[in-house]
Amino acid sequence: MVLDDLGSSLRGTMDSLRGKSRIDEDDVQEVVKQIQRSLLAADVDVDLVMELSDSIETRALEEEPPGGTTARDHVLKIVYEEMVDLIGESTEIPLEEQTIMLAGLQGSGKTTTAAKMAWWFSKKGLRPAVIQTDTFRPGAYEQAEQMAENAEVEFYGDPDADDPVEIAREGLEATEDADVRIVDTAGRHALEDDLIDEIERIDDVVEPDRSLLVLDAAIGQGAKDQARQFEESIGIDGVAITKLDGTAKGGGALTAVNETGSSIAFLGSGETVQDIERFEPNGFISRLLGMGDLKQLSERVERAMSETGEEDDWDPEDMMEGEFTLTDMRNQMKAMDKMGPLDQVMDMIPGLGGGMMDQLPDDAMDVTQERMRSFEIAMDSMTEAEMEDPSIIRSDRLERISRGSGVPEERIEELLEQYNMMKRTMDQFGNMGDGDMQRMMKKLQQQGGGGGGMGGMGGGGMGPFG
Repeated sequence: MVLDDLGSSLRGTMDSLRGKSRIDEDDVQEVVKQIQRSLLAADVDVDLVMELSDSIETRALEEEPPGGTTARDHVLKIVYEEMVDLIGESTEIPLEEQTIMLAGLQGSGKTTTAAKMAWWFSKKGLRPAVIQTDTFRPGAYEQAEQMAENAEVEFYGDPDADDPVEIAREGLEATEDADVRIVDTAGRHALEDDLIDEIERIDDVVEPDRSLLVLDAAIGQGAKDQARQFEESIGIDGVAITKLDGTAKGGGALTAVNETGSSIAFLGSGETVQDIERFEPNGFISRLLGMGDLKQLSERVERAMSETGEEDDWDPEDMMEGEFTLTDMRNQMKAMDKMGPLDQVMDMIPGLGGGMMDQLPDDAMDVTQERMRSFEIAMDSMTEAEMEDPSIIRSDRLERISRGSGVPEERIEELLEQYNMMKRTMDQFGNMGDGDMQRMMKKLQQQGGGGGGMGGMGGGGMGPFG
């Protein structure tokens, strides 16, 4: 994922302080040099890097760590706070009637982002619509129409029209009943005069409540000029960073945000409409530093459980009170699948993302997802009785399931071992009293943060030190 190298490098820098109760000037300067190298390698603007590193060095040398705080955790807290301050607050996106216009170069991901944002608003209880005005790029209308269909939102476009300004005007009239209208504009391969002229004319007609600049995370240092020209032309209220599942460095997009004096609104990764999240600076930097993001994780869990429950009439709380079956396990797996790629989910769990992920092979999560898929295929070949009581699966049944699913017997045995382990865990939860549960959750909180007693992630988006 984008910025993985930066996150891994920053975590390695922090780990160099592990075990130290105090740090001297040489320690601080070495840490700052490593942070500078990490940020510059990630394509963050040099001036921003120097500004950030100077602040970190000053605070690390002048501030006394609170009693009982290790040197590593003290510097980690400073790095966290300074990086959050550098990125700034999230763009204000109220859940109310509004018109949003998207701008950006061709290939930045505007059309996909429009559908993703519409899907996000729909999950918040609003009725969104996408208006496609791009008459320049071949296939833009068809892509936008398909993405809007995938998001299950209203769509307007005219494949036979050649005036994007007129399409925008007619689109606003056709979607007047929508709560949120998202206007997707044309891009070019570079900031050509006709692109600027066109988007200014659309801006005059649409009169958007917000204009968002869509930036590919791979943009690099060229993002500064792009951001500046769009800011001068139409004014930029926020930035949506796309393609965060790639291998680009990502620092250029962060630099562009600073250049416009705006903030980040959304983060996009993947090709499906669900691959979007509201930018929360606390959680974003927490993940980068390996401290998780429980707020974003809880939102994904809630959404996944809701969608799984609607489809399967399944209440996960029932598992705590009755027998845990393979059917329950399959529902859990479906819910996990709806939460997104496993590496993203792992990054959100304090103590499991970050440093632990750094130690895994690059394909570790792919292997895990491949195992989950084979588990589901095997379960599709089981009878209802076997799903409800897996203990009846002996060698003859194992052979039949393997033959019917095409899944090797060894993999089905792995599935049953995984089931038995999860069942024992559920039984332990079920036998817990309220006091036991509270003690366990407190212990998890204490172990959850960046290590060294930093505590769990704060609620309400406050971050790990809130």
